[in-house]
Amino acid sequence: QVQLVESGGGLVQTGGSLRLSCAVSGSISGFNAMGWYRQAPGKQRELVAGITSGGSTNYADSVKGRFTISRDNAKNTMYLQMNRLKPEDTGVYYCNADVFTWVIGRKDYWGQGTQVTVSS
Repeated sequence: QVQLVESGGGLVQTGGSLRLSCAVSGSISGFNAMGWYRQAPGKQRELVAGITSGGSTNYADSVKGRFTISRDNAKNTMYLQMNRLKPEDTGVYYCNADVFTWVIGRKDYWGQGTQVTVSS
């Protein structure tokens, strides 16, 4: 069983910062890509930032220059540093991991989500 647990969400004013964490646990033999997605009310879930096993990153145009994705392989944890937050960044942020497991091989997992609210 693989679990992804997000933390770090909350309420912040425009221009503020938050750091999200995603801790991965379970019978994992390796990681492929990981990423952060968000879903605003009434909208589809969208990719915010992604990071490959080699450390290459990609970002949605709306967050480039403000958000930074990183991972600590020793801790099986991924982070999203969010700076200069805007009201349009509000939503539920989900962690996603494409991992290799000992039991069932490669599989895609999602966390339960953490709420980020940016007040104007």
